[in-house]
Amino acid sequence: MKILGIHDGHNATAALVEDGRVVAAVSEERLVRTKNVDCFPERAIADCLALASCTADDVDFVAYNGHHQPYSRTRAELMAAFRQASSARTAVKRILRRTPVNHLYRRRRRATRKEAVGRLGFGESQIRFVEHHQAHAYAAYWSSPWREGEVLVLTCDGEGDDLCATVNVARDGEIERLASVHANNSLGIVYAMATTLLGMMPLEDEHKVMGMAPYGQRRVLMRPEEDCFAGLLRTEGLGWERTDGLPDVYQSFRYLRHRLGLTRFDNASASIQLLTEKVLTEWVANCVRETGLRRVALSGGVFMNVKANKAVYELPEVEELFVMPSCGDESNALGACYVVYDEERRRAGLPTDIPPLGPLYFGGEFGATDCERALSEFEAGEGIEITEPADIDWQVGQLVASGKIVARYAGRMEFGARALGNRSILADPRDMAVIPKINEMIKSRDFWMPFAPSVLAERSEEYAVKPKPMRAPYMITAFESTDRRDDFRAATHPYDKSTRPQEVFEDWNPGYYRVLKSFEEATGRGIVLNTSFNLHGYPIVYRPEEALEVFRRSSLDALALGPYLIQRK
Repeated sequence: MKILGIHDGHNATAALVEDGRVVAAVSEERLVRTKNVDCFPERAIADCLALASCTADDVDFVAYNGHHQPYSRTRAELMAAFRQASSARTAVKRILRRTPVNHLYRRRRRATRKEAVGRLGFGESQIRFVEHHQAHAYAAYWSSPWREGEVLVLTCDGEGDDLCATVNVARDGEIERLASVHANNSLGIVYAMATTLLGMMPLEDEHKVMGMAPYGQRRVLMRPEEDCFAGLLRTEGLGWERTDGLPDVYQSFRYLRHRLGLTRFDNASASIQLLTEKVLTEWVANCVRETGLRRVALSGGVFMNVKANKAVYELPEVEELFVMPSCGDESNALGACYVVYDEERRRAGLPTDIPPLGPLYFGGEFGATDCERALSEFEAGEGIEITEPADIDWQVGQLVASGKIVARYAGRMEFGARALGNRSILADPRDMAVIPKINEMIKSRDFWMPFAPSVLAERSEEYAVKPKPMRAPYMITAFESTDRRDDFRAATHPYDKSTRPQEVFEDWNPGYYRVLKSFEEATGRGIVLNTSFNLHGYPIVYRPEEALEVFRRSSLDALALGPYLIQRK
């Protein structure tokens, strides 16, 4: 059974699941080169079909994320929508959502979504619309390592199908919803509003606010008057509600701007981060106590906040934790497939045999011929040397050990927001000098943003404090760093010394594992600095031509492009 999953909203994505296994998953941004593009992912669909060696005729079902998905918006329109959130026009729209007009609008939008997929050759009888938070819950549970017993499944995001959070219990594969939180109370939207007020892009730059938060956290904890967003939401039972006069979050811009006042930007960042961690940890603890379930699976865009995930992981109430990797709405392309597959298997009286999620290399792979073709059109210029080493992965490890900053382009592209070795920039994590070089001369990104490490899985606990068992192959949770911090100081947060590791397993990515073993042989350290292979504001590179363009426009010392090594002498 082949199921095509579609998320046609912010960071539009397509996925192809065959007999319960993910065959391909690609976000539209990688193909159109516009970060987090909001559209119908036509190119990503074509790419997934090509990667699965099939056509529309071979697909059994199309699983759409969400019963309703708003019309697409550009970045400028999205920013304007948040800044106008307290306008009379927004108020009228919110009122109309409670009238029959909303039903007509949604029915019309549903028809346009059917038409979009119909133009690609899919029949209306193949289409299944999957409720948004159901897709999140299925993505979390079926991606987790647990199949027997009961699991507490929690979802939390900005909004989807009028909800922002749900509480679910999975019992041997059946998922029952116990409670939900209406989108009017959305923690994710409050965080996005704060991001907008701090002059950054909502639904995109929240990670920058999280990165800035530790710089102001100590002052905010010592001076309550600086905690400008404190008390906006109060947890109660299996949910939370607005308090302190906070209006419907979609009309909260003016109110939050008043609360922000003249608070320093780092203190404001700390305040919204502290609110997020407080609400999530209290909510998770409440849900564990009320259900008695201590194995917890999480999904939804709010759980892209790795510091909040760290706080949840450290809760004494939680025994085991799984966080869906890249758990924003892009992962609902997979979750929607899981829902439809589960329904069809149950209808046929068959067990749902979805395997736990493994390595995330679901994108396209470009071989030596593609790399050679791209190189033939690349104007190398003077001072550029191109070779073909016998063992390029080992060579990359040696170059990084010698102080070089090297981009690695190899194998299938990673799915999701994190670079996991195949589209990565690598550096020596002991050397603090690489931070300004990467920030200023390579990626042109904000100076305060921390870097993360890739670590040999068998040596992970030498670098990250893990008080309870948890595999960390996806860079989705932060941990305290150990007393070996000097071995990877450049890959920790520069203020609070936390770290967000990717544990590298040999059977998941033999080539990248070999890079780390080479670095280990040269330095004695089983850990490297890893950041995504892109320029700031652009998606991670996909094709060889894009890798070469980033090399040309930056100060990278070397690029491992498939079997070829391009170096600046």
